[in-house]
Amino acid sequence: MFSWLGSHLSSALPPERLRSLAGWANRLRRGLAARIAAVVVVGLLGGWLGLALGGQVMTPIGPADVNLSVSPGRAETVLNVAPLGKLAFDTHDAPLRFEAAITEIRPAAAHELFRNPDAIDRMADTIGAEVQHGVLLLFARAVAAAVLGAAITSLVLFRNWRRALGSALSALITFAAAAGMAAATFNPAAVSEPRYTGLLVGAPNVVGNAADVVNRFSEYRKQLAGLVGNVSMLYETTSTLPVFEDDGSTIRVLHVADLHLNPAAWNVISSLRDQFRVDLIVDSGDFTDRGSAAEDAFADEIAELDVPYVWVRGNHDSMGTQRAVEAQPNAVVLDDDIAEVGGIVFYGAGDPRFTPDKARDNPDTDEVAAIGAEQAASIKDADPPVDVAVLHDPLQGEGFSGVVPLVLSGHGHDRWTEVKETGTRFLVQGSTGGAGLRNLAGGPDRPTPYQASVLYFDAETKRLQAWDDVTLGGLGFTSAQIERNIEQDPDREITPDAAASSKNPSRSPSPSPSPSPTPTVSVEAGPPTRSPDDTPDG
Repeated sequence: MFSWLGSHLSSALPPERLRSLAGWANRLRRGLAARIAAVVVVGLLGGWLGLALGGQVMTPIGPADVNLSVSPGRAETVLNVAPLGKLAFDTHDAPLRFEAAITEIRPAAAHELFRNPDAIDRMADTIGAEVQHGVLLLFARAVAAAVLGAAITSLVLFRNWRRALGSALSALITFAAAAGMAAATFNPAAVSEPRYTGLLVGAPNVVGNAADVVNRFSEYRKQLAGLVGNVSMLYETTSTLPVFEDDGSTIRVLHVADLHLNPAAWNVISSLRDQFRVDLIVDSGDFTDRGSAAEDAFADEIAELDVPYVWVRGNHDSMGTQRAVEAQPNAVVLDDDIAEVGGIVFYGAGDPRFTPDKARDNPDTDEVAAIGAEQAASIKDADPPVDVAVLHDPLQGEGFSGVVPLVLSGHGHDRWTEVKETGTRFLVQGSTGGAGLRNLAGGPDRPTPYQASVLYFDAETKRLQAWDDVTLGGLGFTSAQIERNIEQDPDREITPDAAASSKNPSRSPSPSPSPSPTPTVSVEAGPPTRSPDDTPDG
């Protein structure tokens, strides 16, 4: 039939007439597609403008009046605690940014929270409904603002009611899809892993107590209540609010590395020690730049910290540097040694290389790994077992996978973490000294950040429960970004790495084999019990 119709049309119309009709149909289709695309684009633009202007609502939550807003952007939820800083949470995957800004704290309600801590628990019974009411009101207003913004924008540009209706429908469908995706991917547990940006002095109070998050806040509403309570009491009492419980349930360790002779690093360390009330400090090495005698005075600042300072030698530290650190009354230098410090059993070993000495025959990377494997084998049957191994280079620490629960390192000036198949976690620190004063030669455009981490250990199991990654900057290092991380399985089994244990190094390392670790030494504070090493520098 169609062939018959086509043949009759061909006979009725000349070929040039048929080509003209086909061209007209193509232009019509292209014009229609362009008009639809224009309507959709204007709808999205107008919806974005509508959200920016009207996508917000004021609602009471606990003792605070909170301004809730939603806008297109990075998939996160932000709590603005001006003037102290902001907390950000990765709560969903949709391209919508939710922000809650505290505009006013009702003094009577905030004072009640501060005077009676049990009020936070009572607030948990109502805060969920308050947040839900505020979010529903926000979404209703956001939908209205997006649709109205799209319609008005389209009407102004096209002066056509049908196109305005199409733009409004486009905005409605897009926002509904994004909101639905946010709801479907919502992760309440994200509230326990905030990223804080703002004034360093307020960071611990705003981020909260890691022990509370790990041990008590198993339900979202309680997490939220505790967070609102922290913020409310912070407004009420400024910076005097206690942050961590002094009941001995949590051991707080500050992990630093690669100071590289930068005096500003001591300001960073001292501030973090005070703000987070750490029990001890672990330094993964590269204390100096060249390990010279002139640099030894840099170690004198350790004594001013008044907490145990566990240290291992880096590849830029000489044996002279090691003796200078050992001379400090609160230093615990580990060089193929085991020591119990603050309740945690540490093993540490210095880097077998001294790279500032170009004439020295330093081990290559394979030899460094082999030395680490021998050291790890020597502590497998330690009693009590080692909780944390400290090595400057994570390559030297590879052999400790499956031997200890946690390995702390530095060396690369780049922070990263990984859990091996054996269950051992590697925490590799960035440079707490911003890569040292030599980094200033590179100019201010891309400076190395000042990085450190506060680690929270369970005092009974000695296992890592959570850690705060701290990145410092700003004038006088008064601003900070702090990202809370929760150890998802702190009591996981540590299993030996069968592949690693079956390896035989192709040849012995050039340095003599490391001696067996000394017996465990318990250190609460004060000087190390180990005698200084008289090995010549380098």
